[in-house]
Amino acid sequence: MSVADSTETDWVSRFADEVISEAERRAPGKPIVCASGLSPSGPIHLGNLREVMTPHLVADEIRRRGHECVHLLSWDDYDRFRRVPAGVDPAWAEHIGKPLTSVPAPPGSAHDSWAAHFKAPMEAALTELGVEYRSISQTEQYTSGAYREQILTAMRERDRIDAVLARYRTKETVQESAAYYPYKPYCELCERDLTTVTAYDDDSTELAYTCACGFGETVRLAEHDRGKLVWKVDWPMRWAYEGVVFEPSGVDHHSPGSAWIVGGQLVGEVYGGEQPIGPMYAFVGITGMAKMSSSKGDVPTPADALEIMEAPVLRWLYARRKPSQSFKIAFDQEIQRLYDEWDALGRKVADGSCQPSELAAYNRAVRTAERSLPETPWPVAYRTLASIVDVTTGDPDQTLRILGDLDAITSLEDARPRLDRAQRWIDTQVAADQRTRVREEPDAELLGSLGDDERDSLRLLVEGLDEHWSLDGLTTLVYGVPKVRAGLAADAKPTPEVKTAQRAFFALLYKLLVGRDTGPRLPTLLLAVGADRVRKLVGV
Repeated sequence: MSVADSTETDWVSRFADEVISEAERRAPGKPIVCASGLSPSGPIHLGNLREVMTPHLVADEIRRRGHECVHLLSWDDYDRFRRVPAGVDPAWAEHIGKPLTSVPAPPGSAHDSWAAHFKAPMEAALTELGVEYRSISQTEQYTSGAYREQILTAMRERDRIDAVLARYRTKETVQESAAYYPYKPYCELCERDLTTVTAYDDDSTELAYTCACGFGETVRLAEHDRGKLVWKVDWPMRWAYEGVVFEPSGVDHHSPGSAWIVGGQLVGEVYGGEQPIGPMYAFVGITGMAKMSSSKGDVPTPADALEIMEAPVLRWLYARRKPSQSFKIAFDQEIQRLYDEWDALGRKVADGSCQPSELAAYNRAVRTAERSLPETPWPVAYRTLASIVDVTTGDPDQTLRILGDLDAITSLEDARPRLDRAQRWIDTQVAADQRTRVREEPDAELLGSLGDDERDSLRLLVEGLDEHWSLDGLTTLVYGVPKVRAGLAADAKPTPEVKTAQRAFFALLYKLLVGRDTGPRLPTLLLAVGADRVRKLVGV
């Protein structure tokens, strides 16, 4: 079944319907334009990714239906450098107020500017995620003169713009004597935007400004390409200039007087355009990312997420939730539950038992209109892979031995890229004191203290190893030993007393094998340790 056949209650399909209809009304026969905007002022995090994934998914659905659709990604790299993040040389403060493309990259970077440094990892992540887009640098647009007529229009209509903005000003922000200008020059001398426009003539387009650095000059705006419109005018100008039909925005853009609200009025009144269809998208949270420091400004990025999960899984998180619904991305143990859910969905897709909306989200995750995304040929459960690479410390020979016992895998390539993601998760997100270290020698003191009942349980385990040497078989075995000792069949439903005995038996095995009360799931741990070593460590 295709995505188009499975879109009942699917938010992407509903927006695609609306966008196609609206585009036909606005500009029949022309490519449909969806848009996103990102500022490379710092790390572009997983919340920002929703700004891109929402229109990507809609544009992709439109392309699947045979319509020409372009997804524009505007890099707001002509924005000012606002502050020096913690951890960066304070000397960078001299660049505050310059365009992001004119600020040197952070120390040690291979890139030629601050903007390029933060754009590069996001561009790589979008490629891995299968996002097709047309990149627009706002530095290039402004400095090439592409917006020159739009700037002159804004200056001619400055009183009209000011009147719209005035509807949202509080008494405290009203400045009766100050003239309003929607254009901000960057200083010719110091390159910063610490400038004040002091005069402008509509006929000659002569604009005079002074800068906090002491410099001042008069330029002809019809020839001047070293400045930009203020944000609340810049955004609606682009809507009209690019003919945008669909663009989402964050919740912060929807308060009274915000750029989205004001822009919706200015786009028509000043530029004769129309505001895009624009869903408000909700917050994307994070659970348990290790080594995160808010004081340093560290935030998890799409590149970080793609180190520990496959691209289809990350796409699925954005596809299955409406933009208005918040969700969290797991960097902690929850990633194992997430992968269990993903694998269960895959099985439902295979047997045809999933709901249409589930199928649509799955199909959007694993392929785009242009291509299928890489998948793991033999998708062993993520939690199992994590346990294996944890116990083996990533040793490839040991890992392959266990996977061969577990699932008849003959090459590690069959388990990739999921295996590599699980390895990276163990390496970066699991604290050293939580890692599993199998004992080298038996715990003689503990073994010497065991009673006859405990020794009998260990004997039953060891006797059943060869017959039950598989993940399912060992699961049956470890849960069954306390049942058999209680006089029940191995597949009987456990009584409360048996459950208590199971917990005690499990704790004993963990202590004997890894020296702790808990650890990876016992069947996986036993496979990883190997039958001979298990026999040695349990002393039977």
